[in-house]
Amino acid sequence: MLHQFTHKLVNSHAMIIVGNVNAKALAQTKLAKSVLDASWTTFRAMLKYKCENAGVWFEEVNEMYTTQTCSCCSSRLSSPKGRIGLGIREWQCMECGTLHDRDINSALNILALGHERLAGGIPVLRN
Repeated sequence: MLHQFTHKLVNSHAMIIVGNVNAKALAQTKLAKSVLDASWTTFRAMLKYKCENAGVWFEEVNEMYTTQTCSCCSSRLSSPKGRIGLGIREWQCMECGTLHDRDINSALNILALGHERLAGGIPVLRN
């Protein structure tokens, strides 16, 4: 299934940007079964080598704070934080008023980080 999905992604996109999920560290937490079942590390490795073989741009970016940063105004002041915040799937930015789905917001931030790296030609690390 991973081979089919990565093949489909590579064949339908010219650029793929992923976050640098630390699956090994997550496998040490209560999320271990989910992380191991999803085969995140294997998926990312397959995606990378298939992109290289197909000439598709592959970029891995630092995903730190991507779920907490507003993808519209870049504010982190009103986002859910900590372990309790992980259960909050939607939140509203108090700075610009945008309502966010946690996963979609994170994906938009990861995409923006990938575009910044391409435009600048240098690694972007946010803390």
